[in-house]
Amino acid sequence: MSKRMLFLIFLSASGMAHAGDVKIEFAELRQYAGNWSASVTLKHADSGWDHYADDWRIVDSKGNVLGNRVLYHPHVDEQPFTRSLSGMTFPAGITTVFVEAHDKVHGWSPDRLQIDLGKDKGPRYRILR
Repeated sequence: MSKRMLFLIFLSASGMAHAGDVKIEFAELRQYAGNWSASVTLKHADSGWDHYADDWRIVDSKGNVLGNRVLYHPHVDEQPFTRSLSGMTFPAGITTVFVEAHDKVHGWSPDRLQIDLGKDKGPRYRILR
C-alpha cells in the first residue's frame, strides 16, 4: 500500500474518532444576587446507556470547575436537549468561563464554548443580569 493511501486512511479514521463528540449548541447564563445559573443545550448522537452525553461543566481559564451538571440517562429521542444548573459562585475578577461537555465513549469534547462575562451575548451564548 502506498504512503499516500495510508495517509488518507489515517486522516479518515482520525476524523471518525471525533464524529461522536458532544456539540454545545447554546448556553444561557443568569446572574442573580451574586450567584449564577446556566442552561446548556447539547446535541449528541445518544444511542443508549453505553453511549450518551453524560455531563457538562463550567470551568475557568485554569480549568477549575465552577459548576458541574451530571446527566443520568440518555436522550435518544430528545435532540438537542437543554439542562440547567443553579447556585454557582464565580470568583471575583473572573472574566471568562468555558462550557465543556462529556460523553461516555469519547470523554470531554474538544468543542468548548468560551463565554466572555463582560458581554451580554456572543456566538452560542447569552447572559441575563
